[in-house]
Amino acid sequence: MTTPWNKATEELDKIVKDFDNNDVSVDDLFEKLARATELIEELSQRLLETKAKVAALTLPTSATADEA
Repeated sequence: MTTPWNKATEELDKIVKDFDNNDVSVDDLFEKLARATELIEELSQRLLETKAKVAALTLPTSATADEA
């Protein structure tokens, strides 16, 4: 299931802040690290997909400009 972008980044930010502030118990360490990794992978994949879509949209425009 895909998490909405803003919600995913907010959740990731909270996990990072918890780690930075040493607010993660040993019991929760693995779970939070696994969730952070999951979010990073999901967001990275979505960025790659978006970049490919933007490139596909702008490629014909760039080719047309070069031909003129």
